[in-house]
Amino acid sequence: MSDPVLITGAAGFIGFHVARRMLALGRAVVGVDNVSPYYDPALKRARVKQLAAAGNFRFVESDLAERDATARLFADHKFPQVVHLAAQAGVRYSLVNPHAYVDANLQGFVNVLEGCRHNGCRNLVFASSSSVYGANTKLPFSTSDNVDHPISLYAASKKANELMAHAYAHLYRLPATGLRFFTVYGPWGRPDMAMWIFATAILEGRPIQLFNHGRMRRDFTYVDDVVESVVRLVDRPARPDPAWSGMQPDPSGSAAPWRIYNIGNNNPVELMHVVRLLEDNLGRKAECELLPMQPGDVPETYANVDDLMRDVGFRPSTTIEDGVRQFVAWYRGYFGR
Repeated sequence: MSDPVLITGAAGFIGFHVARRMLALGRAVVGVDNVSPYYDPALKRARVKQLAAAGNFRFVESDLAERDATARLFADHKFPQVVHLAAQAGVRYSLVNPHAYVDANLQGFVNVLEGCRHNGCRNLVFASSSSVYGANTKLPFSTSDNVDHPISLYAASKKANELMAHAYAHLYRLPATGLRFFTVYGPWGRPDMAMWIFATAILEGRPIQLFNHGRMRRDFTYVDDVVESVVRLVDRPARPDPAWSGMQPDPSGSAAPWRIYNIGNNNPVELMHVVRLLEDNLGRKAECELLPMQPGDVPETYANVDDLMRDVGFRPSTTIEDGVRQFVAWYRGYFGR
């Protein structure tokens, strides 16, 4: 394979979509994933099967936390670009299994950074999360905001990823761009996320649990918009900001080749509205159970994406109405429901 791009988490939701788009653009792709049982591995293998059918794709089943195996992967291919999307996801799961986040999000990420450092990587794009905004209440969330108050270990691990990448950008001039994803949804999504959980509950006649007594708002971002953002940044390595000052440090940039972007739809939506759209598209009514806030959750997310628009000429814009319709069409087709 000539100059393949490495996509970690290629059997995952966003990784699958990014890999499929890269293959469609004529790029060779090496995808790595440990196919963890956090959710149904059969769904992950179905995604890999789709990618393999496209050709010019090699799948490596491996755990990035395994230092020697990850070092060999990088040494064998000398990836010019790396899109790191593998992670242990989920805020609530981090409350019950914190060590999974240390292994995948910290140990796995330092092994990726080392692989990039020692093998000539020219650009690293990596997943962060809107969860890093934590206790912040000023909306919309801006990459220039301080994010030193995470309220879950998952969020803390993603903030740690941003800091680790900055250290490597500073020390080794490794260009690194972090992407704070805001509630991504769409076809081939994750069964642990709201859109999938709600659709399944509606079809099975079970109640939907709505936290914060149904007053949650999320900046739902359709997966195709996420992919477009990633693709535009893969060939655009971060550059040092000549205006950056240590006297008044902007958290979104650096004197090192390091950058942070929000990837969100810039339009928060009430979860109750999403439920109504799912009802319309599924042709069934939902039963809702209103519950208090859960530990680690925030009542609202809202992305400022002006920096993304300024630098790459794109902002996510798929409406929630269009996105839900496309998700439901895929969901029904996949499950025959």
